[in-house]
Amino acid sequence: MSDTPAPPTSVDLAAAFEQSGVREVLRELDETMIGLGPVKDRIKETAALLLVDQARRQLGLATETPTLHMSFTGNPGTGKTTVALKMADLLHRLGYVRKGHLVTVTRDDLVGQYIGHTAPKTKEALKRAMGGVLFIDEAYYLYRPENERDYGQEAIEILLQVMENNRDDLVVILAGYAERMDRFFASNPGFRSRMAHHIEFPDYSDTELEKIAGVMLSKQNYVLDDSAQEALREYVTLRRGQPHFANARSIRNALDRARLRQASRLLRTASGPLDAMALSTITSEDIRVSRVFKGGLDPARQTPGPAGTEG
Repeated sequence: MSDTPAPPTSVDLAAAFEQSGVREVLRELDETMIGLGPVKDRIKETAALLLVDQARRQLGLATETPTLHMSFTGNPGTGKTTVALKMADLLHRLGYVRKGHLVTVTRDDLVGQYIGHTAPKTKEALKRAMGGVLFIDEAYYLYRPENERDYGQEAIEILLQVMENNRDDLVVILAGYAERMDRFFASNPGFRSRMAHHIEFPDYSDTELEKIAGVMLSKQNYVLDDSAQEALREYVTLRRGQPHFANARSIRNALDRARLRQASRLLRTASGPLDAMALSTITSEDIRVSRVFKGGLDPARQTPGPAGTEG
């Protein structure tokens, strides 16, 4: 008589959800990230899919690991990297990756400039990401058909092979502008066929950006007075209409500049001891001096990178 226990005939999904720790990841996603409703919904749907997949495995209904490679499309500063971190944590809690770490790379980390350099660079990045998630930002730069001596195609071929052969130990997320990613997938159908989840990241609304600014300032123990709040509201509207706008990244840069201006103003005007409120308050003056109000770009914007994103 065999001592092997009989497989279960049913699975308690609610209990599995609680025990997995997925609820905590989803709660953190809701509490720490403003907006992104469609993205959060897709993450929740993916978590539900994986929980059901595990239940089916327990009942002997499924044998293959589902394809988990993903594409994140959207403009800069919309939270793609942060969501990738949450996704790595979620996949780890559910047992789909061993470590749950995130390795972020760009073309420069994968493609060499000379013959024989690309394969070692790409394989090293993949080795670091094994057991977790490899996040390739601005992935479309891997493919440059206009340059016959470009080695990006070699990196693509290695990535495709590893994505297929190591599905049980690695998840790859490609990220970038939607239109450029569409062209990239059209030129590299092997990638499109391996992407099971395509998630679009919408731009933040003005109201959401104002809330994000409040969170950023609060973390550093700064506040805006009433006039500064109005100035920031106008800044967001004006900055959105200028080149290289990068959503939350542009707001972070603007606040960094406002803090610099506040410090300069305090040093210039202070005639005696300053209390905590004075040292923590940003005023309209600290924001309105920006060139954005004069029709130019804020000096907080650094030189755009290859994709025209802010530094």
